Amino acid sequence: MSVEPMEIDDALYSRQRYVLGDKAMQRMAESNIFISGVGGIGIEIAKNIVLAGVKLVTIHDDHVATEFDLGTQFFLRSDDVINSRNRAVASVGRLAELNPYVDVKTSSAILTIDSALEFLDQYQCVVLSEKPLSLLMRVNEYCRSKNPPIKFIAVDVRGVFCWCFSDFGEDFEVVDSNGEEPREVFISDVRKGNPGIVTTLENKIHGFQSGDVVTFKEVKGMTALNGKEFQIEVISPYIFSICDTTGDEFLAYEGGGLALQVKTSKCLNFRSLQAELCRSPSLVVTDLTKFNSPAVLHLGMLALDRFHELRGVMPKVWDALDANDLVSIAKKINQELKIVDDEGLLDEDSWRHLSFTAQGCLAPLCAFMGGVVAQEALKALTGKFSPLSQWLHLDAREVLPKDVPTDVQPFQPRRDRYDALRICVGEEMCRKLAEIKLFMVGCGAIGCELLKNFSLLGCCQSASGGKMTITDNDLIEKSNLNRQFLFRPEHIRQPKSTTAASAAADINPSLNIDAHQHKVCAQTESAMYTDQFFEGNDVIVNALDNLEARRYMDSRCVTNQRPLLESGTLGPKGHVQVIIPFLTESYASQNDPVDEDVPFCTLHSFPAVIDHCIEWARDKFETFFAQKPTLYNKFFAAHSASDAISNLTNGIPLENAESASKMAAFLPESMECCIAAGRIKFEKFFNHRAKQLLHAFPLDTRMKDGSLFWQSPKRPPVPVEFQPTNALHLQFVQAFAHLFADMHRLKFSPEDFSDEKILRVLSKVTVPKFEPKNKRIEIDESAKKAGGRGAVRGRTENRCESIATGREEVQRVSIACLGNI
Repeated sequence: MSVEPMEIDDALYSRQRYVLGDKAMQRMAESNIFISGVGGIGIEIAKNIVLAGVKLVTIHDDHVATEFDLGTQFFLRSDDVINSRNRAVASVGRLAELNPYVDVKTSSAILTIDSALEFLDQYQCVVLSEKPLSLLMRVNEYCRSKNPPIKFIAVDVRGVFCWCFSDFGEDFEVVDSNGEEPREVFISDVRKGNPGIVTTLENKIHGFQSGDVVTFKEVKGMTALNGKEFQIEVISPYIFSICDTTGDEFLAYEGGGLALQVKTSKCLNFRSLQAELCRSPSLVVTDLTKFNSPAVLHLGMLALDRFHELRGVMPKVWDALDANDLVSIAKKINQELKIVDDEGLLDEDSWRHLSFTAQGCLAPLCAFMGGVVAQEALKALTGKFSPLSQWLHLDAREVLPKDVPTDVQPFQPRRDRYDALRICVGEEMCRKLAEIKLFMVGCGAIGCELLKNFSLLGCCQSASGGKMTITDNDLIEKSNLNRQFLFRPEHIRQPKSTTAASAAADINPSLNIDAHQHKVCAQTESAMYTDQFFEGNDVIVNALDNLEARRYMDSRCVTNQRPLLESGTLGPKGHVQVIIPFLTESYASQNDPVDEDVPFCTLHSFPAVIDHCIEWARDKFETFFAQKPTLYNKFFAAHSASDAISNLTNGIPLENAESASKMAAFLPESMECCIAAGRIKFEKFFNHRAKQLLHAFPLDTRMKDGSLFWQSPKRPPVPVEFQPTNALHLQFVQAFAHLFADMHRLKFSPEDFSDEKILRVLSKVTVPKFEPKNKRIEIDESAKKAGGRGAVRGRTENRCESIATGREEVQRVSIACLGNI
């Protein structure tokens, strides 16, 4: 029995839907995920997955909340610690609030190597954290035994080190490796040979990669290429090779053609956790300045697990003897597994730092790895984007002291919420964070995450003289709730800044935060955000969504010599830039490539790619339903009908008189007029315009140099004949009529847009026949769109009559008159 697809709440998921697509969203909505371990890393993963929107999330934990957890687990409160609540039970309410479409359940059963695992059969993905390798291997083996296999992810954060492992089974299908739109490029030549060499038109960068699959269309001469798929090898940014084209079926290339990238799925084979631990692991290199780091950190992870297995506890905080023992274990494991062949590359300091901080936890690392693992879980469910293969190790040793301190007492736990951080960076750094003065602009998705991290780190505390100022002039919308996790449905239409400030203070009541609702711009520079204000802050943080504001903030930080944390996202991509005065370049030092302007004649008459068609349609929509009505209203707000007629009669030009008179002449009086107008517009846009182009430039037209006019990238148009049975044709008329009626404030009902009503009206519409015009068609790519004033002399009588008709509503035009629209 077929299952009806779930209706996607576009008001909530619009941004995510654009990135993932409906098919991936449907798969997520049918999937169940099990997450074990609801500490700092586990709650980050659960939060992100619930926001994304799966069917069911079960959070499992067998620990009670402690004061230590408050430094990393943002959904726990002091009351949960006082009452010794289970971490999963204490978190489930706040987690479930994030998304009404996700069922969130809890489990506090004891999960050991001897536990029965049949309960996992209901899940499509299992994520385990804070577990020993022996248990991870047991669960991974069970997940791989299922058909289809249950996708398995393991993750942990220890001090300033973190790692994750993924196993999606054998023959895991990736339906879209990067989520990008398929590329297409015009070609100028295909040279016969083995292999055949393809050159792009006008040296346009093709953007392909070796191994990509492309197909061709509209190629003349070597027509055997059209419609077939070829795997390519990139020779240069403008040239790539295909198959052997020396055969008789490949005629000489004559011209034209496009190469289009074909999205193909691929199958990946994952090895089990046990197999990955027994021989050369698949390690992802994330930092080329630490090229050998993944292997070293992998050995450290194995050594830490064995240390815990032998002693039953983690190494003592900043204890040199335990650190030396961990180093010895790591070396012994390397001798067994031969992960690093050259022992000179073994970084013992990394293992010592791991031992020193293993009992601690850096909250920002939980945030980062929580985002990565949640995204890997979504990849596992949807097959969208390439998954990690298979280990990811990361560290933040840069926050540790350069030299091992002689006095380790400042790093010892004090049984408060900052113990997890204190173990990593020491009391002195905790004090500096508490005293910091910080200014953050923007409280959207990035802003919410940063506020959470600042709260967990104990930044800007009242008792220490610290202060955080935040500002955002936006109000909360429903679409924000999908990614801005500090907001709830009851906050819609409330200010982002004050709501986010309240939520952050709920995570850490010691936070001293001042929320504003102002823009940071030239207008607020003299009174609100002065140079003295910037100089009074230690750090400036951008959480913005536009380039103009980023550049302005960068200029203010440069002027006032303040460090700036800059970040941004675009779909599945993101960036972070740390800007420090006199040490790094500023944000404005690098400019994004300037968007290439599309010539007006291309958009108007010779579209080459779908983007041109979209831009043309957008321009028409803006002109007809926004610009012209605005000019009409402004004209009659400035002139009475009698004054306008008098001035035009006497030859006095009036701005926008021509546009206003045209609109006044053809004001619709009923829905029938609007439907007729839509039908006439269809004929004008998709039939007459094409015929006019072919009249002006017949197919055999040649340029002055003898080359054909209609060659790549110009395509000869094909006039479209209106078909009442074509749903797309009918939809155009319906949409135009609806907008046209709404623009003129005509009353209508849903029945007015029924197919029966539309077809009945269309049967009576007289569609004007095409008559060739001698109108010049612009082909100069340097020409700009014509503009200028609407006030010109001539045709005065017609304009006066139109204005009188429109203003005084003396008469209305009939359906037949709409042919002139």
